[in-house]
Amino acid sequence: MRFDVLTLFPEIFQSYLGQSLLKRAIERELVDVALHNIRDWTKDKHHSVDDRPFGGGPGMVMKVDPVVECVEAVRGRSAHPGHLVMLTPQGQRLDQPAVERLAGHRRLLLLCGRYEGFDERIRQILQPEEISIGDYVLNGGEVAAMAVIDATIRLVPGVLGDEDSSQFDSFSGGLRRLEFAQYTRPREYRGLEVPDVLLSGNHDEIARWREKDARQRTQQRRPDLLAENE
Repeated sequence: MRFDVLTLFPEIFQSYLGQSLLKRAIERELVDVALHNIRDWTKDKHHSVDDRPFGGGPGMVMKVDPVVECVEAVRGRSAHPGHLVMLTPQGQRLDQPAVERLAGHRRLLLLCGRYEGFDERIRQILQPEEISIGDYVLNGGEVAAMAVIDATIRLVPGVLGDEDSSQFDSFSGGLRRLEFAQYTRPREYRGLEVPDVLLSGNHDEIARWREKDARQRTQQRRPDLLAENE
């Protein structure tokens, strides 16, 4: 799977790309991540990517021409133009079904905003899918782009050590619910013990315990998910 990240600050991603599952996925050529600096498509000597909003108001707005021309140029470098995602607080909330849908694309272009947002003509011309990672405002779309990459690569075959891992994640599967409680060694710590059923070796009993625990946990913490299943 290919990710093209369009940003004013590509250096933010350098450490992120060199860590953990993503690093191994890139080394094994299961995932490819390319960084593109939007400033490279500016035409003035100051490489200006923002300007004051017409009509007045606080802050600056990302200019239409460098962003549009950056996206068009990056898309044109491949026979597969890819699916364009704009990271913006005005977008659809990112949830697991959205992640699963995004993972179905062989190439994603992730457009990261800054300042007070995008010139509206960027949306009108490029017609991106707009994604938000939550009802709050970040300094830019880079952290949101990392969240999209992190969630999506888990669904790329071969990225996870255990191919079944993602099936049991919270919010995954047809019935949306939180993941059941997990335990590892030691069996006892400060008076807290691992439930006996998990040590029994009875896989049917373990599966039933996990299903019950997942449902109880969801009922206590996110009852809205259970309501969606009904």
